[in-house]
Amino acid sequence: MTHLTIEPSILYVGTPVELLSTENPDGTFNLAPMSSAWALGDVVVLGLGQEGHTAANLRQRPDLVINFPSPELWRNVERIAGCTGRDPVPAAKQERFRYEPAKFETAGLTPVPSELVRPPRVAECPLQFEARAIDVRLDAEGNFFVVQAKVLRVHADERVVVPGTSYVDPGAWSPLVYNFRHYFGLGPELGESFRTETPRARVAAGVCGHA
Repeated sequence: MTHLTIEPSILYVGTPVELLSTENPDGTFNLAPMSSAWALGDVVVLGLGQEGHTAANLRQRPDLVINFPSPELWRNVERIAGCTGRDPVPAAKQERFRYEPAKFETAGLTPVPSELVRPPRVAECPLQFEARAIDVRLDAEGNFFVVQAKVLRVHADERVVVPGTSYVDPGAWSPLVYNFRHYFGLGPELGESFRTETPRARVAAGVCGHA
């Protein structure tokens, strides 16, 4: 390999897309795509722009749903990628964003009631996490919000669940991946971690692994 020193404008090396549904001040609901999230235990950490409507909602009304679209939904996601629920549109977004209060309708997606939180789930998303923001704070440099959301309930399409278990089948579930501002699905499985609880083959038994 020959490595170059580069200065990319973004660092989305390949992360899943999420659709966050939150409650607006008037009791309606916002839907926003994002791709800065990771999970540890039952907490999902979200990175949100400080001028976004989602962050403003969560600071006042902490309930949300983290919906995970599959690759075929990328066009639905893109339909609202340039929309914001904030009116007026923040100055930093005015050049490329427009105000859109009806995000579900614009995306062509269906809201369905949640069980433990007020914001709805996205019916077309195979995985849906009902959650509550337990900590919302600015990052160290004050550029964006870091949100810790505790997952309260998980809903999964039966087609991506290992029958008779609560395990998601990684061979049946494929997230929509945001890769340097392009949308991708997953390719064929390459192998498995030694930590897997849904084993298929042990091609590297005995070697050290990662989380």
